Amino acid sequence: MDTPTASRQRTARRLDHLVLPVADLATTRKRHTALGFQVAPDARHPFGTENACIFFGDGSYLEPLAIASREECEAAAIAGNVFVARDQAFRFRQGAEGLSALVVSSSDAGADHARFAANGQSGGEILTFTRPLERADGSTSHPRFELAFAADLRAPDFFGVAVERHAMPPAADNSFARHANGVTGISELVLSEPNPTDFQYFLQELADNREVDAHSFGIEIALQAAVINVMTPEGLENWFGTRRCAHGRGLRGRAVVFRVADLNATRSALANEDIPVREHAGRLIVDAAEGQGVLYAFEESR
Repeated sequence: MDTPTASRQRTARRLDHLVLPVADLATTRKRHTALGFQVAPDARHPFGTENACIFFGDGSYLEPLAIASREECEAAAIAGNVFVARDQAFRFRQGAEGLSALVVSSSDAGADHARFAANGQSGGEILTFTRPLERADGSTSHPRFELAFAADLRAPDFFGVAVERHAMPPAADNSFARHANGVTGISELVLSEPNPTDFQYFLQELADNREVDAHSFGIEIALQAAVINVMTPEGLENWFGTRRCAHGRGLRGRAVVFRVADLNATRSALANEDIPVREHAGRLIVDAAEGQGVLYAFEESR
């Protein structure tokens, strides 16, 4: 049955960032620096969490997220802060590290919230907040963020966000986006689920793209310049050489695939830091480790 938004003009959203819960920022900073990433300064949210982001030239980024104040987080969750509540739930079920959320761009978070609600996919009320943003030149701005949440009750360990930004400073430089490992962006988010098509509609609405590509082990849904790949545990073994492990139903964040210009240069950068690397299906694979809760893969730009 068509939803009230089925006839609306759709354009696949841009991948804004991925949320990666971590135990602490110091450990994740040390790990990602060894992996050849430049990590931005620590930043505090007004509701008890903190991050140390990793920005890329394509405009996407990773958000390693830690708890700065448990008391503030608990109070925010009780008050209805969906972002904090989902983070707490993830840590309770899955531990301190992993990949918990996909964030896509939005030009109208209010409209996205209404669309998610109309489709029975709202994760809760819109969250609006302001926080200081330190730039590479040492200046500080105070942008405002509006977050609309999408969720599926069958997937308690993964959620979606559409973020609209206000009063963002101009992108005068990309100093934080220069990485020794040569990464220029995120090409793929990999999720797992025993029956990927059960979550097709949820991810289509989050991506704002009704087109789906089916493959032998699951489905792909395109974002701008990136894809969401949902595959079975067998697919993870085939595509990434992981040991097959069954899990319960629901979407789980499993891997991030990065785009690099020169895979040999990336190989050398990782070898210089004695990072264990596997090669599989034309990619360099770095398995999850302390401070890096999911598998990372590096592939040459196509």
